[in-house]
Amino acid sequence: MPQRTVVIGSRSGLHARPASLFVQAAARRPVEVTIAREGQAPVDARSLLSVLALGAGHGDSVVLTAEGEGAEEAVEELAGLLASDLDAEESR
Repeated sequence: MPQRTVVIGSRSGLHARPASLFVQAAARRPVEVTIAREGQAPVDARSLLSVLALGAGHGDSVVLTAEGEGAEEAVEELAGLLASDLDAEESR
């Protein structure tokens, strides 16, 4: 089961727009993906409300875990999204 710790790159944290982009990407993957803040229970990465409820801010660490065929690729793609500044992409 691939797992990766990622630092949130969006300057405003994992708020509405970055969380929505992350959830949409997770939903496109045919594997079960969870996300958790360190020390908290993991939540379904395809649930916008659950992801928002994490309250992950800029610079916070989260743990991504995926299970199933294609799990490694899912973790890599989603980790890249979380590490990037999705807020900067919005202003382009």
